[in-house]
Amino acid sequence: MSDSLAPFDIIEVSFNNGSRKDFFRNSTKQVFEKGEMVAVEGVSGFDVGMVNLTGELVKLQMKKRRVEDTPEVKKLLRRASTEDMNRMTDNKNREKEALIKARAIARSLGLEMKLAEVEIQADGRKATFFYTADDRVDFRELIKVYASEFRVKVEMRQIGARQEAGKVGGIGSCGRELCCATWLTDFKSVNTTAARYQNLSINQAKLSGQCGRLKCCLNYELDTYLDALKDFPDDCDVIETASGNATLQKRDIFKNLMWYSYDNSNKQYPLTITRVKEIRQLNRQGVKPEELKAVEVVSSKPNKEADLGFADVVGQISLRSLEKASQKRKQKSRDKQKEQQKEKQKGGAPQQQGQPQQGGGRPQRDQRPKNEARGEQKQGEQKPRGEQRQRSGNEPRGEQKPRQEQRPRNEQRGEQKPRGEQAPRNEQKGEPRPPRQDQKPREPREPREPREGGKPQQAGGHSGQHHHKNRNRPPRKPDNKPDNKQ
Repeated sequence: MSDSLAPFDIIEVSFNNGSRKDFFRNSTKQVFEKGEMVAVEGVSGFDVGMVNLTGELVKLQMKKRRVEDTPEVKKLLRRASTEDMNRMTDNKNREKEALIKARAIARSLGLEMKLAEVEIQADGRKATFFYTADDRVDFRELIKVYASEFRVKVEMRQIGARQEAGKVGGIGSCGRELCCATWLTDFKSVNTTAARYQNLSINQAKLSGQCGRLKCCLNYELDTYLDALKDFPDDCDVIETASGNATLQKRDIFKNLMWYSYDNSNKQYPLTITRVKEIRQLNRQGVKPEELKAVEVVSSKPNKEADLGFADVVGQISLRSLEKASQKRKQKSRDKQKEQQKEKQKGGAPQQQGQPQQGGGRPQRDQRPKNEARGEQKQGEQKPRGEQRQRSGNEPRGEQKPRQEQRPRNEQRGEQKPRGEQAPRNEQKGEPRPPRQDQKPREPREPREPREGGKPQQAGGHSGQHHHKNRNRPPRKPDNKPDNKQ
C-alpha cells in the first residue's frame, strides 16, 4: 500500500471484450468504477475501453506483467460520450468484412500465415491484424496493400496458438469454456513429463487441446503430484528376485503402492514402499529374495443402497384386471335386462274389460291392454281446442285451471268390442244403436254455460268437429219397421 493518502492514479482498461488489456494514467482526477466506458489515448487518435481494475490492485498487476510506472504511460482522456460509443459501434461492425478481405489478400500473395482477428480503433484510424505463423513472414508488401485497401494505419502482431484459441473461444473436453478465453492470461510451457508424473498415458489426441498444443491444465496439479512422489524411492526402477528381474510399471500416490512386473509376463504385483526399500537393500548386499510379497488390493465397492421396495413396472402392467372389470359390467347389464323382461311378462297380462283400475289414476303402460295403450281422456267435460287456446284478458298466463277428470278413450268412443264381435257397419257410420236389455238408457246432460269470449259448448261437452252429433241424444225405442237406411 502506498504511504500517501492519494489513490493510485493508474487504471487498467480492457478492450475488445477483454482480449486486450493496457494501463493508463488517470490525469483527470475523477473517480472511475469498474465497468465504466472511458475514452483513452490511442495511436493518432482515441480509443474506447472498459475499466477493469482500479486502486492498489493495479500495482500488483503491473508488477506481475513487469510494467514500470514511468511518465511514458498513456493518459485517460474522459468518460465515453454517446458520440464516442456510436463511432466505436460503426467501426466494430467493419471488422468482420475486413477480416475476410485480409485473408483473401494474404492468400493471393502466397504468404504462409493465418489471420485470427482484426481490431479497429474506436476512431477508425488504426487497425491491428493478429496472425499466427510457424516461420518468419515477410509482410512488407502485405502492409502496403492493407493500407491502400482499408485506408487506416496498419499494425501486424504475431500471436501463439494458445492466444488464438483464447480469442476464438470454445468448449473444452471437460465441458467448460476454455481457460484461455476466460481467466488465463499468461501461458506457461507444458511438457510430456508432466503427464508422466501424473501416470497419464502419452496419447497425443487426449493430451492436446483445441489449439493443437498440450493442455494448460496439465500443470494445475503437477505440484501436488511432485510433493507426493517425494516419499517414493528414485533408484528402484528395477529390482532383482530369485524368479528374475522385476520392472517398475507405475506409482500409486493415493495408496502408496508401486507396481512391478516380470519381463516374461504381463501380470503386475503391487508392493508397498517399505517392501521395495527392503528388496533394494538386499540387492545391494547381493541377496535376491525368493518372493516379492505382493499386497492384495481389494477394490472398495460402494455400499449397496437399501431396497425401499420400489419396482419399476413400466410396460409390465397386465390388462387382465381391466378385462375382468369390463366383463363384470357387461354381466350386470345383462342381468338387469333379463329382470326387466320378466317384470314385463308378469305385469303384461290384459285386464278384464270394464273392470275399474285400482287407485283411480292413469294405468301403467305395461299393465294396460293394447286397445287402451293410448292416452285416455274424458269425453264429456273437456274444452274444445278452440276454447283452450282463447284466454280471457283478465286471466294471467301462469294461472291455468286444473284439468278435469279424464275418462278412458274406450268410453269416449263408445266401448269397443273385441275384434271378433264388431258392430255392423250402420252403427260405425254414426247411427244410433239399440240399447241392450241389461243396459239402462243414459240420461241427457244439461248444457253448460259458455265462457266469456268463447263459443257455447254442445251438449256433449265437445264441439261437433270430432264426435258424432247424435251421441248425447236419448235412445230411440225399437221399431218393428225394417231399417232401409244403409
